[in-house]
Amino acid sequence: MGSREVLGQAARLASSGLLLQVLFRLITFVLNAFILRFLSKEIVGIVNVRLTLLYSTTIFLAREAFRRACLSGSPQRDWSQTFNLLWLTVPLGVFWSLLLGWVWLQLLEVPDPNVVPHYGTGVVLFGLSAVVELLGEPFWVLAQVQMFVKLKVIAESLSVILKSVLTAFLVLWLPHWGLYIFSLAQLFYTAALVLCYVIYFTKLLGSSESTKEQTLPVSRMTDLLPSLTRSRAFVNWKEAKLTWSFFKQSFLKQILTEGERYVMTFLNVLNFGDQGVYDIVNNLGSLVARLIFQPVEESFYIFFAKVLERGKDATLQKQEDVAVAAAVLESLLKLALLTGLTITIFGFAYSQLALEIYGGAMLSSGSGPVLLRSYCLYVLLLAINGVTECFTFAAMSKEEVDRYNFTMLALSSSFLVLSYLLTRWCGSVGFILANCFNMGIRIVQGLRFIHRYYGRSPHRPLAGLYLPPALLGAFALSAGITGVSEVFLCCEQGWPARLAHIAVGAFCLGMTLGIAFLTETKLIHFVRTQLGVFRLADKTS
Repeated sequence: MGSREVLGQAARLASSGLLLQVLFRLITFVLNAFILRFLSKEIVGIVNVRLTLLYSTTIFLAREAFRRACLSGSPQRDWSQTFNLLWLTVPLGVFWSLLLGWVWLQLLEVPDPNVVPHYGTGVVLFGLSAVVELLGEPFWVLAQVQMFVKLKVIAESLSVILKSVLTAFLVLWLPHWGLYIFSLAQLFYTAALVLCYVIYFTKLLGSSESTKEQTLPVSRMTDLLPSLTRSRAFVNWKEAKLTWSFFKQSFLKQILTEGERYVMTFLNVLNFGDQGVYDIVNNLGSLVARLIFQPVEESFYIFFAKVLERGKDATLQKQEDVAVAAAVLESLLKLALLTGLTITIFGFAYSQLALEIYGGAMLSSGSGPVLLRSYCLYVLLLAINGVTECFTFAAMSKEEVDRYNFTMLALSSSFLVLSYLLTRWCGSVGFILANCFNMGIRIVQGLRFIHRYYGRSPHRPLAGLYLPPALLGAFALSAGITGVSEVFLCCEQGWPARLAHIAVGAFCLGMTLGIAFLTETKLIHFVRTQLGVFRLADKTS
């Protein structure tokens, strides 16, 4: 398969993921806004920080390294060995859930049962839900490698929507259940997610016509199960060694990704109520990152991993593939920069209004608006880093991944120390400032690798980070106009003034997008041809 065909598949996966995730995220966004009006800040803090951290840590440590290693393997690999390696995530997940569950129950502060009931049951069920989700790992990897455009997004969308509806129903009718509500909903979510993959592959492999049409490396469901023969090793040791390299990196990356939650959980720098407000603002601020950046990053990581040979100099590879990868990387960097700048500029002036509409006075008063404004800057850095790391992790050799681990170790240590110090100094906004610092360092590392990778080639993908003066002026003018509008129109003047403030923002946004459309013709062409809605409709029908 040529690089342009792989690019088309990756773009199709990203764009379909984008559209479908927008739909189900909007549904869950509305349901969560409804749920917030029936909960205390303490319960939100325990669920969204303490229990979610247990689940995400178990999942991340058990599967992240396996995913990265198996997704970048050769198409001619022995898939039975790859599936054997992936099934090892289940016992590893059991180990981490038991160990971390004991820590959560015995070593951490236990909330007051009168304020947050059923904490112990919540720990057990959230740990169990992580193990259940790992049962679907071989199916997920196979679907990603085969670039099944709609399966992943539909499965996740359906599961999240069902979870949100169940949570809203239980909160409304059985609020006294406390953490039972969220624990059962989480377990229901992971079971539904795994069932979607199992049912899909059962129907696909059970149809002889579908099997002939698809170039699947398996012909029946039992091929996906662990197998042991004397003629070959149980796993591919090259993949296993790469998994170990990624595991060391993933452990450090998890600290960076969830660092603020670890500091909150283990150092008690914020009470449970403040943790709840911070997490709500954090989730609201990262909404665009989950809607846009994550699907693009995951899909184009697969593209780069398939097109480029890991650890091989750009001048020694097929030049057509290198050129296509450079053009795609340049466009992705430009798209990330423009999206991040738009969120930063307009988010600063509309943070308080957004929080008031979403969660009422609980969020719009106090530290909420300052947190969301700070997070808008972090989203800009998050967007750029997602693109740079998506390329670097696909192109790095095993040795370069190992060297990068040392950098991640230093970042992890500095992040934890900086989070603690900044939080003591300026409250919960210190977490976001520490995240911005570390994300900036990671971006520098990624840019250095890209510059070195393409240094001896004629391609300069880092040109994607350059903006024409007219567009920079439009962003600066929009920042000034919306800032003045917020002072005079928002948010104590009533709804007519708020609507006028929204109209001012819409005008500035339209002006900025219009100038971007006129000046960034190359990016517009990329979006139209690879991520366009009309092209997507044709390809996914």
